[in-house]
Amino acid sequence: MTNNVADHHPGNSVAEGNHEGDFGCSVVELRNLMELRSAEAVTRLNDSYGGVQNVCKRLKTSPVEGLSGNPTDLEKRRQVFGQNFIPPKKAKTFLQLVWEALQDVTLIILEIAAIISLGLSFYHPPGGDNELCGQSAGGVEDEGESQAGWIEGAAILFSVIIVVLVTAFNDWSKEKQFRGLQSRIEQEQKFTVIRKGQVIQIPVAEIVVGDIAQIKYGDLLPADGILIQGNDLKIDESSLTGESDQVKKSLDKDPMLLSGTHVMEGSGRMVVTAVGINSQTGIIFTLLGAGEGDEEKKVKKAKTQDGVALEIQPLKSQEGVENEEKEKKKVKVPKKEKSVLQGKLTRLAVQIGKAGLIMSAITVIILVLYFVIDTFGVQGRPWLAECTPIYIQYFVKFFIIGVTVLVVAVPEGLPLAVTISLAYSVKKMMKDNNLVRHLDACETMGNATAICSDKTGTLTMNRMTVVQAYVGDTHYRQIPDPEAILPKILDLIVNGVAINSAYTSKILPPEKEGGLPRQVGNKTECALLGFVLDLKQDYQAVRNEVPEEKLYKVYTFNSVRKSMSTVLKNGNGGFRMYSKGASEIILRKCTRILDKNGDPRVFKVKDRDEMVKKVIEPMACHGLRTICLAFRDFPADAEPDWDSENEILSDLTCIAVVGIEDPVRPEVPDAILKCQRAGITVRMVTGDNINTARAIATKCGILLPGEDFLCLEGKEFNRLIRNEKGEVEQEQLDKIWPKLRVLARSSPTDKHTLVKGIIDSTVGEQRQVVAVTGDGTNDGPALKKADVGFAMGIAGTDVAKEASDIILTDDNFTSIVKAVMWGRNVYDSISKFLQFQLTVNVVAVIVAFTGACITQDSPLKAVQMLWVNLIMDTFASLALATEPPSESLLLRKPYGRNKPLISRTMMKNILGHAVYQLTIIFTLLFAGEKFFDIDSGRNAPLHSPPTEHYTIVFNTFVMMQLFNEINARKIHGERNVFESIYRNPIFCTVVLGTFAAQIIIVEFGGKPFSCSGLTLSQWFWCIFIGVGELLWGQLICTVPTSHLKFLKEAGHGITKEEIPEEELPEDVDEIDHAEMELRRGQILWFRGLNRIQTQMDVVYTFQTGASSLQGALRRQPSIVSQHHDVKNVSSPTHVALSSVNSTPTTSAVAAAAASPPAGNQSGECVP
Repeated sequence: MTNNVADHHPGNSVAEGNHEGDFGCSVVELRNLMELRSAEAVTRLNDSYGGVQNVCKRLKTSPVEGLSGNPTDLEKRRQVFGQNFIPPKKAKTFLQLVWEALQDVTLIILEIAAIISLGLSFYHPPGGDNELCGQSAGGVEDEGESQAGWIEGAAILFSVIIVVLVTAFNDWSKEKQFRGLQSRIEQEQKFTVIRKGQVIQIPVAEIVVGDIAQIKYGDLLPADGILIQGNDLKIDESSLTGESDQVKKSLDKDPMLLSGTHVMEGSGRMVVTAVGINSQTGIIFTLLGAGEGDEEKKVKKAKTQDGVALEIQPLKSQEGVENEEKEKKKVKVPKKEKSVLQGKLTRLAVQIGKAGLIMSAITVIILVLYFVIDTFGVQGRPWLAECTPIYIQYFVKFFIIGVTVLVVAVPEGLPLAVTISLAYSVKKMMKDNNLVRHLDACETMGNATAICSDKTGTLTMNRMTVVQAYVGDTHYRQIPDPEAILPKILDLIVNGVAINSAYTSKILPPEKEGGLPRQVGNKTECALLGFVLDLKQDYQAVRNEVPEEKLYKVYTFNSVRKSMSTVLKNGNGGFRMYSKGASEIILRKCTRILDKNGDPRVFKVKDRDEMVKKVIEPMACHGLRTICLAFRDFPADAEPDWDSENEILSDLTCIAVVGIEDPVRPEVPDAILKCQRAGITVRMVTGDNINTARAIATKCGILLPGEDFLCLEGKEFNRLIRNEKGEVEQEQLDKIWPKLRVLARSSPTDKHTLVKGIIDSTVGEQRQVVAVTGDGTNDGPALKKADVGFAMGIAGTDVAKEASDIILTDDNFTSIVKAVMWGRNVYDSISKFLQFQLTVNVVAVIVAFTGACITQDSPLKAVQMLWVNLIMDTFASLALATEPPSESLLLRKPYGRNKPLISRTMMKNILGHAVYQLTIIFTLLFAGEKFFDIDSGRNAPLHSPPTEHYTIVFNTFVMMQLFNEINARKIHGERNVFESIYRNPIFCTVVLGTFAAQIIIVEFGGKPFSCSGLTLSQWFWCIFIGVGELLWGQLICTVPTSHLKFLKEAGHGITKEEIPEEELPEDVDEIDHAEMELRRGQILWFRGLNRIQTQMDVVYTFQTGASSLQGALRRQPSIVSQHHDVKNVSSPTHVALSSVNSTPTTSAVAAAAASPPAGNQSGECVP
């Protein structure tokens, strides 16, 4: 077994000036090369190119030094091979958005009505002035007025245009913000390359063909390349092939590395051979038409979940591409289930819409019937042909009134309020170090009831330093003096640290004078390197002596091994291996230990136990991580079998044990206290030793003295929750998680099990909403499973960021608390808006309805209604959705999933204010003319000029809404509605702006708005009645809600009775419940088809040889995927399915379809 290192030719591109000559291979050749896999690729590489070194030569680059970084050279490479950039989907133009906004049904109805009304107003029938048509032709109007009949139609069209433009503009700015966000996420991604022999990080977009890139655990490869040198490299290619097994990469077996795949283990260097649209991912994007690029990304994300790849065929096949196209049409839905809020809002909007529709229909019917009975029945007039247009005009007018009632009843401002509120929050959350990748995550965070946090870097500073050491039988409580340690032990420590750590980890001088040295790379390794520097030794000299190429074999660190080992070949043909890792793991494998003379002595089990007691536990109880350094020599006679890891990693000699401190961030204990006050449980999940974890948890305030909380190790946790078969039992888990606060020595699978267990649990009255932080590649499943996944912006790997919903740009726990605050704020903003909006709706609908029934004409005209609708919907949603959050949000418990949007208090406010407004308006309507001493506006004929009377009604209505908007700022029944109103400039602007616009409309609106100017005293009365709203609001506050038992809440989430827990799709995209029923049938049907197809393929294969085996295998994953669906959409009552399928063979299928045993939680399904 040789190390995967290619020989290094001295031909160094930096020296060669020959950049004008063309490169030795074209884009097409490289592209064809990259399409090959494993053995095929190796053969082609060696035959056509003479190995990877020659590819480097042809690309004019040096495998060791990299490119020169000369701008002209880089530019030329970009021209020949393209940029590392996949063009994004074209944004929708403003006109497209306008067109989309016009698709709204109510608006279309209004437009049609307005056009008919316009047409009729221009049509003057010959016998129009016939006496016989009754008083419908209108009393005392002069000629000019009858010409103005078109104005109402035009005004309606005009207001429709305004509404459409406003909606389109909002969509457009949202889109723009989202693009900004995307590009920011893309710019943040950097990659390590070697240029001029220097290791530097450059943005992914600047990588060119010929760059030498360093790849390590956790990277998302940004371009295609060929491996030059690798240690234990394993790659997850499921995003391209749909195969979830990790692929081992080595020079002699499979050196091809593809963009978009994840490095799961190991490290290495590659030469970049294809970037941007020429890379494998890029080719797929182009096949799908880069236009759909964004959706494709989402589809891809939705498909690999729980570690099971749900892709049906490899994407390269044409069939696969068509499938993708179909998929894309289906999958245009948010990640996970619809967010809680969206679900509640959709239900509420539908309910209100139905009510509005019924009201408007009744209004129209009553108006028409009354008119017909009055004209033809009571007055007994005949229907004359020449009068038809006039009658039709009346009917159109009635129809328009009906539609306006509908328009006002439907709260189309709701989606707008949500969008504005979320977009505003997301923008502001950027300042609070939260980069939100999925809009709905922001609002889900406000419902969070549990946070599972990592320890390192989130709760602690992630600045590790060695503070204690146990070397040569002596326990040093601080860094020992180099003189105190024997030179041969010192030498072992320095080599063991310098060689057996990633060469990308290093310590650089501080940026500012007097600052701390900068730690680059893995922080634990940096701590050990710092220890070497503290011992006045130089690790760089050792690394220069033993460059990476000379390392014979590397077992890289991963979460299973929890250790790292590096093998070197000695001059005499023997081998030496250095190991480091978690002390309890390495010490178990040690059979000797160096004594104070530096000689190995036997290390028995009882010595080990004693050492754990005397050294390791005291260190851990101070919150230190303990790392053990060890080595082993292999004789020269026979080369060991490097693949049998257990034999290699045994019989070690312990050199030293060090204690590494990672101090708690000073602001964390306070943040955790806030969480606990806000009803959020914080749990710590860490890979560290249990004593270390306990010490840190106590410092943070996660564990409180005197409370009976659980601290478990991963092993113990699994023992408690799994049955004999090793499957997770939900009941067992339910006994543990409510008390569990610290899970130590946990693997990523434990983290996923815990998160899934808490989410699936039905113990409390609410389903838990769980947030999780993660930084490692293997945290992906847990991050995806959680309701909100936080990835670390600094320490996080690309894979973790890809799986997350929010990226913490400063890796700090306090930012999570800020996210909670913003999330709750979004929720409250929307409730405020609802409270305000529904009051308007209730009042406007009732006024229009009763007015129409009693006076044959709506007191609020169509155009006025549209104006009210515009201010009350669009502007109010702007004003109320942009309230900044306050700390007081963190003093209440989370709302939970099924708390209604409209609480009792809000219902009390809505109905209370509606009563006030209706009383005032009806008083004005029926007695206003006496009070103000003006002409009555009731029963005015068609096309009569606007009256002062109705103008006062309209104006008062708007004034009351304006002052009620201030009341709506508080939803929990607080008294002071003006509290910190100045902190929200948008609110003040909107209120004052609306007021100014109202003055203009009343005074100069004239015929289109059916307004006539008012005197000053009339204005004062209107405003005075409006201010009465504020006083009335105080009165409502004094009535205790608890006495009003009859009030109902509205806008519930989906309650448990309606759909059982198992039915919530696990990671499957949102499915409506009607659709679920369909899906259930479909799935069983598909599975049947699939079985048949697979069997036919198998039969066929036996007949024809192996040609179609491909097809059968290719379809296999789809069975898994269907199982997966079935599992998620399984019926809660297992009876239905099983009773249908009574035959023994299919009942097995049914049993699989009904939810699998609780243990089958990781998503592996047995086909």
